[in-house]
Amino acid sequence: MEALPLLVLATATMRLLVSPAAASALPGCRSSCGRVDIPYPFGIGSNCSKAVIFEIDCSRDDNGVEKPFQGDVEVLNISLLHGQLRFLNHISSQCYNASNKSIIPDDWSLDLPTGYRFSDTHNKFTVIGCQTLAYIGDNDSNVSTYETGCVSVCRSEQSMRNGSCVGIGCCETSIPKGLEHYEVWFDADFNTSGIYSFSHCSYAVLMEAASFRFQTSYVTTDDFVSKNGGAPVVVDWVVGGETCEEAKRNESEYACKSENSECLDSINGPGYLCNCSRGYRGNPYLLDGCQDIDECAEKEQYPCTGVCRNLAGGYRCLCPPGTGGNPVNGTCYPDQKLPMAVKLAIGICSSIAFLLFCIMCIYMIYQRKQLRKMKERHFKEHGGWQLLEEINGKQGIIFKIFTIKEIEKATHNFDKNRVLGRGGHGTVYKGILQDNHVVAIKKSKFIDESQKNEYGKELLILSQINHKNIVKLLGCCLEVDVPILVYEFVSNGTLFHLIHEKRSISSFSLGARLKIAYDSADALAYLHSTASPPIIHGDVKSSNILLDENYVAKVSDFGASKLVPKDKDQLATLVQGTCGYLDPEYLQTCKLTEKSDVYSFGVVFLELLTGKKAVYFEESEEERSLALTFMLAMKENRLSEILDSQVRDEEEDIEYIRQICELAKRCLNVSGEGRPTMKEVAEELDKLRKLKQHSWVQRNVEEIETEFGEASNGQGVDTTIDYTSEKISALNIECR
Repeated sequence: MEALPLLVLATATMRLLVSPAAASALPGCRSSCGRVDIPYPFGIGSNCSKAVIFEIDCSRDDNGVEKPFQGDVEVLNISLLHGQLRFLNHISSQCYNASNKSIIPDDWSLDLPTGYRFSDTHNKFTVIGCQTLAYIGDNDSNVSTYETGCVSVCRSEQSMRNGSCVGIGCCETSIPKGLEHYEVWFDADFNTSGIYSFSHCSYAVLMEAASFRFQTSYVTTDDFVSKNGGAPVVVDWVVGGETCEEAKRNESEYACKSENSECLDSINGPGYLCNCSRGYRGNPYLLDGCQDIDECAEKEQYPCTGVCRNLAGGYRCLCPPGTGGNPVNGTCYPDQKLPMAVKLAIGICSSIAFLLFCIMCIYMIYQRKQLRKMKERHFKEHGGWQLLEEINGKQGIIFKIFTIKEIEKATHNFDKNRVLGRGGHGTVYKGILQDNHVVAIKKSKFIDESQKNEYGKELLILSQINHKNIVKLLGCCLEVDVPILVYEFVSNGTLFHLIHEKRSISSFSLGARLKIAYDSADALAYLHSTASPPIIHGDVKSSNILLDENYVAKVSDFGASKLVPKDKDQLATLVQGTCGYLDPEYLQTCKLTEKSDVYSFGVVFLELLTGKKAVYFEESEEERSLALTFMLAMKENRLSEILDSQVRDEEEDIEYIRQICELAKRCLNVSGEGRPTMKEVAEELDKLRKLKQHSWVQRNVEEIETEFGEASNGQGVDTTIDYTSEKISALNIECR
């Protein structure tokens, strides 16, 4: 076995277990046996130890070498510092006798005296063999409180590796705290009878893990036992069965005798230990046993390149007079004498720098106060206090008022990589809140100054809108000049992106397009008819309709009209922002109504049917209004030229297509009175969807024409509308 030679390598264990040089025995008693120090409370002989459990017998072996024994076991080391003792433990074995084909077991048990416990941190139950199952347990008086096993197998001698103890030829397992007794036994069904040609014995022992390194020869030969006769094991010992607090009450029996000592409770069961205080070394169990360490004499352990002065329990290391630096971890350098003028200049510069620093600090404090006042002013102006009162006064309101710091953290200070979209009214960012909830954060550009005080209440009303096709408003930030809104995050982008950027709409069936149109119309109808008070969206367009992972439409930016400034100077900017969607009647009257949303929805509906933008360019690069182009196509019976090829090729029922187009046409009526309500639009779209889903459309194959251009007479709403040049101009707004 290579246990003892490996102690040279296990330096951490050696530092732990070798007793200090200053440790000593009682006067008149031997302080060592052979090469092992025997410090008090241990002693050689009954009058030299604190108690019987600490008595050591010093005997000579067959070679005349003195060795210490405690009972029948050989003591290897004693540590006062950590309260540990190492001794040579018996190795259990199970061998196969090939001559008589018998199994020869050598089980083992060991009881420690009171005050000793096997160390759970330094020991492992180690099993060696190629067909071995061994157990270790506390089976005292037929009452088992602990039992575990370790199995070691191998197919051949070549499958084992030196230094590897993971179950192939060798295995290890831990033991619990407080173990005072153990037994080792083997499972007879696991034996070497089948592999005795290269391994006839198995071994098991509780031993110190740091002193063991597996060798394959331990399986194929008897080296593990024959080289050293046993294996080192570590036990923890204590000097009493009580805690430090309890022991100090009985001064005559208190074991920590040295004035410069301290008491430590054992971490492996009841009892306590004594250690010398910091800066002292020796034997804390003896009067004056802990002596001051002269750190100045031990410069390797306590470095000092300057002037060292030993103190009681410590030392002081200073640079010599006229020098400076770090005398402990560095070097002392001579002071450089500076002329008075230089010192004066340094003093003046330092004073000026300090003054500037103070001014800067005062300015920063002033700026912070001003920023706080500005935040409070904005919060008040936007109706924040009234909003708080409403939230606190009502139950079940899930609406949060965010601070600007929370918003900045959620968007990484409005990082451009977090931008989801930009528009005429503001920019939308992807935000991640502190609870990892993903949201959409809209930073608006404008606010209606006349409605500032009511803004908070309006947001609360909008937040209470619950509809599956409307994006939920979750909260706001009112600490800034223009409030920031926080919405639920919809993952699949906008309808505009689907139609015009991904160009995926061409693969969508007519039924899927009608479903998106119906979802959007139903949401707008809810805002107009069911919400209290009714809400006009004011900015209906394909980029304000979001799609979730299942392509369910969700209308966003509802109530945006309340954020739109009404002064004429900013009107042009707003028209450019929604060019192609604006109600011609609104452009003439500047009055926003529910019918304005109907017109804008009609343009979105056309985008779904045609795949074209609200304002698009022909091959001649001539700018065209989708609404105007559609109206003219309807009038001239040229629908096939403008409808998306997927819609045109999929649906053979011309009458069904015309009914859909008639609905879009009614939404685009130049006069608001001539348009249906959003509720009527939603109802009609629902009917058209059901007709498509259940194939209830009446078809007459003989009437189907090769071109869509041939009209069906007298069906639906009258399609003849007189477009004056003024109305055409209103529809055909030029975007610059």
